[in-house]
Amino acid sequence: MPTQTLLVYVLLVLTPMIIACGQVLFKIASQRSVTSGDKFHMILFDPVFIFSCIVYAGATLLWTYVLRTVPLAYAYAFMALTFVVVPILATFWLGETITTRYIMGGTLIIAGLFIAQT
Repeated sequence: MPTQTLLVYVLLVLTPMIIACGQVLFKIASQRSVTSGDKFHMILFDPVFIFSCIVYAGATLLWTYVLRTVPLAYAYAFMALTFVVVPILATFWLGETITTRYIMGGTLIIAGLFIAQT
């Protein structure tokens, strides 16, 4: 496998991971807004919210780079990884729980990704 192809595959997996981190950061920022009692528009000044927007912007740039060389239909299937990664991160960062049904569903998503990409 050529180096560029390996880089594209790494970015195809890395981009949804970064987006998943951004989702969890958005949740943290929204919780901070509720806890502080601030009006919702004040979230624009929250450092966690600002950082989550920067994370999303970085992921968007990576995604655009990937789409230069990979068909959208092929690349977009990798975005399904966010459905697996977000709940896992929420478990560690937010104390949410993962159920057996989630594990089964996540396993099917990953299997579907492998099937779609071969």
